[in-house]
Amino acid sequence: MNLSIDVQEAGHEYRITLVGEIDAYTAPNLKEKFMEIAEKENVKITIDLTNVAYMDSTGLGVFIALLKAIKKNNGSLKFVGVSDRLKRLFDITGLTDILNVNSQVEGGVK
Repeated sequence: MNLSIDVQEAGHEYRITLVGEIDAYTAPNLKEKFMEIAEKENVKITIDLTNVAYMDSTGLGVFIALLKAIKKNNGSLKFVGVSDRLKRLFDITGLTDILNVNSQVEGGVK
């Protein structure tokens, strides 16, 4: 399965909705898209994982790289719509301690 990436922008705020699977095949394109946004100053990114059916460690690596790039540019990152399965992956790897992970879905960029 492929990965669909929908980006909504309002000033410095971005809502990125992902649909599909995040794995070794889809991660490079995702990382490329993320890094374009992460290079901007004071960016606030919300990633909606509601419709992500599968993610492996490659996807987690992309999110860590994104977090580092965003923090370097004084931005923020949060995840919404995280399923129990994906939350378990974040928990097992200890990433819930450094990433803002939420199972609730919030409104889009206005």
